[in-house]
Amino acid sequence: MSTQRALRVAQSIKREMSQIISRDLKDDRIKGLVSITDVESTPDCRSCRVFVSVFGDQGDQASTMEALNEHLGFIRGELCRRLHLRFAPELSLKLDTSLERGAKVSDLLGKIARGEV
Repeated sequence: MSTQRALRVAQSIKREMSQIISRDLKDDRIKGLVSITDVESTPDCRSCRVFVSVFGDQGDQASTMEALNEHLGFIRGELCRRLHLRFAPELSLKLDTSLERGAKVSDLLGKIARGEV
């Protein structure tokens, strides 16, 4: 299998999954700003690790990840249909806190620049 194909599929999954979460999933447990930060695919595109960032407190992150894990079957089916894949990839979701850490560092640097610290 081509690694170029795996990269294209991973980018397509990232784009489509973002749309599915924002438009198609109607679950009250999905709170805060949810974004797909990265998708790592195996060379045969049979399984993918999806990194999800949830901007909010730890309770929001936990409830959002729980809801997303419960909707994985629906998400896999939608991905297969939208991307015209022969096999729906096995998805594993990982919470990515790098955006939140970056926002905290940026806020701290702003306070330092203003002389508040």
